[in-house]
Amino acid sequence: MEQLLTNVFSTGSLLLLYVAIFFIANVVYSRMAGYSVKDEIVQKDNLAVAISLAGYLFAISIIFIGCVLGPSKGLFEDLVAVVGYSAMGIVFLYVAHLINDKLILYKFKNVKELVDDKNIGTGAVQAGSYIASGLIVAGAIHGEGGGIGTAAVFFILGQIALIIFARIYDAITSFNVHDEIEQNNYSAGIAFSGTLIALGIILSKAAGGDFVSWEENVLFFSVNALIAFILLPVFRVVIDKLVITGDDLNKEIAEDKNSGAGFLEFGTTVGFAAVLFFVV
Repeated sequence: MEQLLTNVFSTGSLLLLYVAIFFIANVVYSRMAGYSVKDEIVQKDNLAVAISLAGYLFAISIIFIGCVLGPSKGLFEDLVAVVGYSAMGIVFLYVAHLINDKLILYKFKNVKELVDDKNIGTGAVQAGSYIASGLIVAGAIHGEGGGIGTAAVFFILGQIALIIFARIYDAITSFNVHDEIEQNNYSAGIAFSGTLIALGIILSKAAGGDFVSWEENVLFFSVNALIAFILLPVFRVVIDKLVITGDDLNKEIAEDKNSGAGFLEFGTTVGFAAVLFFVV
């Protein structure tokens, strides 16, 4: 009975802490957005802003899960660690927000696309960037032997990998990703978002595990990132030929603005990354 009460108290404390962190993260998002998130969603029914916020809050949940996984060191120490790492995660997502605006979707103003044009593709890419970053942070804080310093380093390495891969993705597609998204082709944004999340899944494993040494862990991260850089583009070419036999997925996304094609690329790419997570 005593053990049951202890478990209930521990679970309740973590859930209450999650609600508090969720609330704080939501406030931080509203401040960093540069516009009234509430007005855009409630008054203007802005789906693009809602998608971006949903991705951000999902990323917060992923980071929280990364905080609570692993062996317990006692309830008080666990709660302190969760508060510290969650606060760090919120800061990291703010940095990811800036990187997305300046270095991933860098050819247009994200706020204008979200607020003035209600551009769903931009919202989808922002959501994908948040989720990918949340996965990287969760991986970096999960495991023994590391700390805030190691989490920060692997977060930075993950952001560099996302930036590089965004350039690779733009180069291997037969259309200009930025132009399609700016022209409100949300199929292109959904497909691109899935690729970012897929990379985040692989990098979460690359950044995770016990910290042994800088040399070994950075090498492990780099090898996994390189594998992702090679296999994800190859897989995209493969699904282009296999998913819709006899038709071109790129054509469906760019010329026909086929949202179904965008969701197909999203789902298959994320699924492939999940497979890589467990087999590589």
